[in-house]
Amino acid sequence: MIRSDVIRLYKTVHTWTGILTGMALFITFYAGALTIFKEPLARWASPPAAHMVAVPLSEAATLIARTLEDHPKAARNFQLHLEQDDLRPERMTWRERPTDAGDHDELSARHYAATFHADGTAHIEEVHPSQLAEFIDVLHRVVGLPLDTDPHRWIMGVVVSLYALALISGVVILLPSLVKDFFALRIGQNLKRMWLDSHNVVGIISLPFHLIMVLTAAVFAFHDGIYHLQDRLFHDGRLSTAWEMRRETPEQPSPRTPSELLPPAELVAQALAVSPSLEPTMLQYIGVTTPRAMVRVWGHDPTAISPRALGGFATLDPYTGEVLNTDYLPGKQDGAHTTVSSFFALHFGTFGGTPVQWAYFLLALAGAWLFYSGNLLWIETRRRNGPKGDHPPAQRRDTRWMASGTVGVCLGCVCGISLTIAAAKWLHGHVDNLAAWHQYVYYAVFFGSIAWAFRQGAARAAIHLLWLAAILTWTIPLTTLLAWILPSLGLWGHTSVASLGVDLTAAVGGLCFAWLARITTQRIHNGMEDGVWSAPTSGAAGRV
Repeated sequence: MIRSDVIRLYKTVHTWTGILTGMALFITFYAGALTIFKEPLARWASPPAAHMVAVPLSEAATLIARTLEDHPKAARNFQLHLEQDDLRPERMTWRERPTDAGDHDELSARHYAATFHADGTAHIEEVHPSQLAEFIDVLHRVVGLPLDTDPHRWIMGVVVSLYALALISGVVILLPSLVKDFFALRIGQNLKRMWLDSHNVVGIISLPFHLIMVLTAAVFAFHDGIYHLQDRLFHDGRLSTAWEMRRETPEQPSPRTPSELLPPAELVAQALAVSPSLEPTMLQYIGVTTPRAMVRVWGHDPTAISPRALGGFATLDPYTGEVLNTDYLPGKQDGAHTTVSSFFALHFGTFGGTPVQWAYFLLALAGAWLFYSGNLLWIETRRRNGPKGDHPPAQRRDTRWMASGTVGVCLGCVCGISLTIAAAKWLHGHVDNLAAWHQYVYYAVFFGSIAWAFRQGAARAAIHLLWLAAILTWTIPLTTLLAWILPSLGLWGHTSVASLGVDLTAAVGGLCFAWLARITTQRIHNGMEDGVWSAPTSGAAGRV
């Protein structure tokens, strides 16, 4: 039996680590839920490009040679897509960053695609793929900060480390009554008890998922530091050199000619010879005019672990077809690389297909609710009660601020993401840098919601922002509907299953927010007048 003083200590740790990280983790989990379906979201937001001429795979080698002759910068890193459809007609694509841009400065990158003119010459066109899904993914990776940089990832690492303490302490608190209260959900007049029961049940059921997220996120946040420490302690500063020497230097280190590249079909055949169950999707060419030219044959393997959403890859020499590396090829990795890939697969949900993706989606949304409800429980615990018949007492300043901050940050995140998704279609063709405008729209709504919550108080603002979340989330399917009804608006509505799934999910999400707005209204106007969530019609004593 755990002593009562130990339980009190762990309860304090759980409360304050949860409070310090709750709002940041709400953003991480809510945005992370959407990035589970990153590809469908990107397709929904991307305009059709039917004007581009589809290039048969048999002519891809000629397209590569002619494109690199006219645009040699593309030789550094370009992709050849093996699958083409109405949403991705481009066969060859690449991107270029300004020389002074950082590795994570996606806003300054310019994207290009290559096809043929009618006379057979290469036609190079700048394209504008949607950066919406990438922006939401950045919000997920760095707890709502605008750029995926090292300092921001370190902040994320600190947040998840504190969250690990909250998880451990929460389990210790529940251990004495775990069997008795695990499935207890006492529904009745005591709303605080009902919220606490719900919080505990959801937390315990989703504990394995949260432990996976904490462990993998901490590794992602500090992996550069881990590699640096490993290099200093075990490799005497030569770790990067060891990686570079894994491939032998050619006997004649002279530039190579793109016209001598092997046909893509032969490269795919070489990869399939190594892994017959691989389903290739893309060839990524790197430094094809240099002595160390290589091509990564990307694909999925339904029988093995995929380290990321794109799957895995085998590295080949694009001129000889020699297999250079299979460390990242699903099903062909050694124990160490399989372990690392498992971290990625567990975090991104890149195993088990669609059922696992939906499970991760729902678990991530449940996690966001867990942080929101945790803050509400903290607020309810610290509210001041007043005797019946008296005027409601003034609530403590820290309680009022935490209530307003919770409502503003959490619901501001929801509203901002919904509006910036819809804006992907409405702003297309009307602004020069749509990727930057996704940031402008999101942060304008996010900070505006926080300001409104502090101006109106948590109770009133919760109603307003929940209805706003419902309306803005409904604008996503309504935008697609308008595209079908009024084509003159310049919008588009894809009819693929993935894109329609985005619209249907948003429609259901809007209904959920509307339902929450209704029950929040009832609680505020029919609940206790001395509560933090009360909204009295006169007087400001209970107002937050």
